[in-house]
Amino acid sequence: MRPLVLFVASEIYPFSKTGGLGDVLGALPLTLHRLGVNVAVVTPLYGRLKTADIPLHLMYSDCHVGYPWSPTTCDVYLADFHGMPVYFIHREEFFDRRFYYNTYKGDYFDNCERFIFFCRATMELACLLAHPPAVIHVHDWQSGLIPAYLHFWRQTGEWWKQTKSVTTIHNLAFQGRFSSRLFEGCGLPPESWGMNGVEFWGDLNMLKAGIAYSDMVTTVSPSYAEEILSPAFGCGLEGILSSRRDHLTGILNGADYEVWNPSQDKYLPATYSADDIAGKYACKKALIEELCLSPELMDRPILGFIGRLRGQKGIDLLINILPELMRLNVGVVVLGEGKLEYEQHILGMMEDHLGRLAARVSYTEDLAHRIQAGSDIFLMPSRYEPCGLTQMYALRYGTPPVATAVGGLRDTITPWPHPQATGFTFPIPQPASFLDAVRQAVALWEDKDQWAALRDRAMRQDFSWTRSAMQYMDVYRTLGAAL
Repeated sequence: MRPLVLFVASEIYPFSKTGGLGDVLGALPLTLHRLGVNVAVVTPLYGRLKTADIPLHLMYSDCHVGYPWSPTTCDVYLADFHGMPVYFIHREEFFDRRFYYNTYKGDYFDNCERFIFFCRATMELACLLAHPPAVIHVHDWQSGLIPAYLHFWRQTGEWWKQTKSVTTIHNLAFQGRFSSRLFEGCGLPPESWGMNGVEFWGDLNMLKAGIAYSDMVTTVSPSYAEEILSPAFGCGLEGILSSRRDHLTGILNGADYEVWNPSQDKYLPATYSADDIAGKYACKKALIEELCLSPELMDRPILGFIGRLRGQKGIDLLINILPELMRLNVGVVVLGEGKLEYEQHILGMMEDHLGRLAARVSYTEDLAHRIQAGSDIFLMPSRYEPCGLTQMYALRYGTPPVATAVGGLRDTITPWPHPQATGFTFPIPQPASFLDAVRQAVALWEDKDQWAALRDRAMRQDFSWTRSAMQYMDVYRTLGAAL
């Protein structure tokens, strides 16, 4: 039996997704599987789960969870996802909800209990497998307690003796921080409560548990792995991250070119490639019609923004410079949802710029593809960006990005005026700096020959998942997994 790498995460595309985490889990495990690694994934069974026409089969009913304060059980469903098993943890009162983590009013009040349950259920499910996993690879705070359970349980349980753990941080700002009273019910021993364990300024911190007790910690880009060791990006965890520096590495995420590829994109009115760009103009014309933009924008650049309408993504910076952008005679398209005040502000500005500004306060996968294809320039004014995937998509779709030089954006965009430039970056997330970079991009767009060369280089960039997957295989082997 080949050693098993068990991925654990709260999202996996196409079944569930709120952002990049879902995209990563929909691509990385499958790439490893195709490279010959024995991989399985564990994730919650949400009420709004999309089965993508893949049947789910009940595998275990009333599976014991070992939940500390009651004899709670779960059902476990199984799907065959392109030959890779995906296990779904089901408990109706925890996961059968309209949203995964929160509504517009805020986080669900019982998120701690929900994901303690998920972590414990995953550990119990692992005990029902034919052999112990060689590696349990967890992602973000929702599965962060698992390395802590593993650390203590392998000291006393023979089943776990050889199992190693990896925690991947997709966004350090989201830590799963909860009241200390909830620690008593999580099932960890008292010695885990302290500055070197799960305690964080008197609270329970689930991501810190993963950082403290994993055999290896990874981030989703090399630059972000460096940044989070500093107070500016460490979100209060720079101390424990620095203490684990020798067990911390950054591996750049990949792009799933089976899903995000303009030459075969099912959501586009016309396909195209670097060798035949004609379809991109058809996509721009269709986007103008779909969003009721001015037809005059066929002769001017359209700037696209796709992302959460929150401070991290710099939507406030975009709102700040929008009047100046309108003076540049460009179009702006915004797709996303998030903070209510930003949603209302951007929708209100549409009335002042009819035909030039189009905003959709939502997220739909098909429209995201059409914006990538129909825009000329892509905007990513993030204050921090652990990796970012949308800029990789924008590059492949021939929509050179204008982005802050942080995290994965710095690792994936070669900035103008470098001879091999693929986009534009600016050093600090401030309106003036952002506006200067956009002006630079618009000026280059007006030089058709130089723009065509930049766009061609962007489209030929390769951030496929195979490279990333092989680096993760090296991490597993370093931990002793004989893949």
